[in-house]
Amino acid sequence: MVWIWLGIVIALALIEIMTTNLVTVWYIASGIVSLILSLFIDQFFIQFLIFVVLGTILLLTTREYLVKLLGSKSQKTNLDRIIGMNAIVTEEIKKNKPGEVKVDGKRWTAISDKKIEIDRVVKVLEIDGVKLKVEEVDE
Repeated sequence: MVWIWLGIVIALALIEIMTTNLVTVWYIASGIVSLILSLFIDQFFIQFLIFVVLGTILLLTTREYLVKLLGSKSQKTNLDRIIGMNAIVTEEIKKNKPGEVKVDGKRWTAISDKKIEIDRVVKVLEIDGVKLKVEEVDE
């Protein structure tokens, strides 16, 4: 039985490495417990029952915590590259009224915490939906 559980643990580990969805990792842990249990109990049904129940309990109780702990890995898009770039104001930006900037050859609607006049250089701080949040650069 030890070799069967060792094979199951290795197979589950390979699946987890290929998918990284944090689904089989709990069954790997319960497989190790079942592997150790197989040294003391010969009944496969009991080993398998503990494997399934323990893996499911671990999955349901700790997955959310572990996902938060590892953090979501947001994937950057091509648009994210303009964050930090300088832009030229093409339409005046007021505190509560968006204006327009040109960055990387494209025109964007832009917002700022302060009034910024036309032809001023601004730095792109973040992308907020379809608007850029900018601040004036001191030259």
